[in-house]
Amino acid sequence: MKKLLFALALSFFFQISHSQKNSSFADSIRIKYHIPELAYAVVSSDSIIEIQALGYQRINTNFKAKLSDKFRLGSITKTVTSYLATVLVKEGKIKWDTKFFDLYPELKVKSNPATYDFTLQDFITFRAKINTWSYGNETPTQNEIKGNNQQQRYEFIRWFLQQEPASEKQDVYWSNPSYVAAGLMLEKASGKTYENLEKELGKSLDIHFEFGQPNLKDINQPWGHDEDLKPEEPSLNYKLNWLSSAGNISVSLPDYCKFIQMQLQGLKGKSKALSTEEFQRMHYGLPEFSFGWNSEINEKSKLLYSFHNGNPGTFLTKVYLCKSINKAFIIFANVQAEEADKGLMLLLEELQTKYGG
Repeated sequence: MKKLLFALALSFFFQISHSQKNSSFADSIRIKYHIPELAYAVVSSDSIIEIQALGYQRINTNFKAKLSDKFRLGSITKTVTSYLATVLVKEGKIKWDTKFFDLYPELKVKSNPATYDFTLQDFITFRAKINTWSYGNETPTQNEIKGNNQQQRYEFIRWFLQQEPASEKQDVYWSNPSYVAAGLMLEKASGKTYENLEKELGKSLDIHFEFGQPNLKDINQPWGHDEDLKPEEPSLNYKLNWLSSAGNISVSLPDYCKFIQMQLQGLKGKSKALSTEEFQRMHYGLPEFSFGWNSEINEKSKLLYSFHNGNPGTFLTKVYLCKSINKAFIIFANVQAEEADKGLMLLLEELQTKYGG
């Protein structure tokens, strides 16, 4: 019995020492690559192996980072939207081959004929041949898009589907409006707004999902920073609403860990909502990009990862998930800059190496 207790104590000591070394390395990355706040976690399907929040919520202040801090997920929002879509398909409320104009026939007459056959699967897997659009686009203007949040998303897609399709053939068409269209389809199929779908999912997983800039609702939450390290003032950005299902969720790191642990559990066959095959299809079902998830073989470890990155202007987020080692690596930062992104990739590589990935 004494030997067992000693072994457990020794294991615990090494785990603490390991975590402290990682934290020190992460903070050196944060300082060197000019990241005000850096939060990261390593999780398995049933435990949080390591989690830290380092630095400051806003540059040149004394507002220290907290684990309860919320970050804008950016495009990692798509991992949540794709899960919602998969559940609604499982429930029989919509099909993967349901066409957009089956649900919104009134928009078809003025839309570009090249968009007529796009399905839910086309949008969720980025196979719809449409152009990119993001926060920096100048058109349409706010004056052209009227109504409440849901109506604005409808009007935005009405406008977007009238535009010319992508001119060059690609394997994957990386386009935020694909997920806006998918979100509208989920709203029509469920009879609920995207916000309510998120709220219900959050309640079932004990996750508090919010939308928009964290500092808009609470000034004591993290502020995003641009490439010049200028803090982003609290403001209501109408374009964020248009892209809600594509990139507008904000959430704390511990809460997003719960969502990723659910994904790992599903891949291990321990989900009550979806089968192992459905999770496998979501993560790895198509080359390069499946249902909300990119996938690739890690060059060093030769392990298969599914992953997604977010870059919504003033935040950076990364999630890398490996079924074979039952681990996921999540990194959040409240700045978007090329230099900061290099730092996050160095931290990711360090964590993967230390935890067998």
